[in-house]
Amino acid sequence: MRAPVAPPRERGPVGRTMAEVGDLAAFCGYTLVAGVRALLGGRLPAGELTRQLWFLASVTTLPSILVMLPFGVAVSLNVGSLAAQIGAEAYGGAVVAFLIIGQAGPMVCALMIAGVGGSAITADLGARRIREETDALEVMGISTVTRLVVPRVIAAVVVSVLLCAVLMVVGIGASLLFHVWVLDGTAGGFLGTLTRFASPADFVSAELKAAAFGLLSALVAGYKGLTVRGGPQGVGNAVNEAVVLAFIAVFVANAVISQVFGLIVPARGEY
Repeated sequence: MRAPVAPPRERGPVGRTMAEVGDLAAFCGYTLVAGVRALLGGRLPAGELTRQLWFLASVTTLPSILVMLPFGVAVSLNVGSLAAQIGAEAYGGAVVAFLIIGQAGPMVCALMIAGVGGSAITADLGARRIREETDALEVMGISTVTRLVVPRVIAAVVVSVLLCAVLMVVGIGASLLFHVWVLDGTAGGFLGTLTRFASPADFVSAELKAAAFGLLSALVAGYKGLTVRGGPQGVGNAVNEAVVLAFIAVFVANAVISQVFGLIVPARGEY
């Protein structure tokens, strides 16, 4: 399959938008099918996958931790101040379970994958596109999607899942330490409410969210990278568009997954 072609310029804004949405949907479907075939057929480029795994992990891990640390402290500070006013200091763990496990961990992971990793994917593929490297691969009978996009998508999903686990540990740890050392709370009370209102299903849901967010971000970045037009300036525009579209897709997916998960798995505990 050749790289998808951007919508013609002569169409109106609505027509171009609808055409691009259709192209993006078709590209996502084709990429997923190509990924399954590559995995089952043993044609996945392992070297490229390894490089992408290392690259994404190296550029997203430290920034994600630096974002999550103050977030965990801020949660403990605000919850502790409010809880002290109403005599419910022990409920800090419950709030952490809701915010960090259910929302903050996957969202911070998604924003880093989309903003840092996704922009790099779009820039890399866009540069290959304007240098006509993708056309050369197609002429040689090598699918650009299988060779370039699929390894990046798989790497984004794997790194997202692992990074989300690290961020949940960091966020909960920072909240616990601040709750005990600064707010003079008890670790037992914090962990008691955390385990009361959180369940293994919540951690599974967070990991599923992270995987979905990483998948969406990589697909959008890959599509934008392979539809670059207009030389180096077009690459810059594609990077900006990819980040914005990935953020929108992530927020929509987060809302949908949260609502569906709430219907399937009922909340634990009683306030």
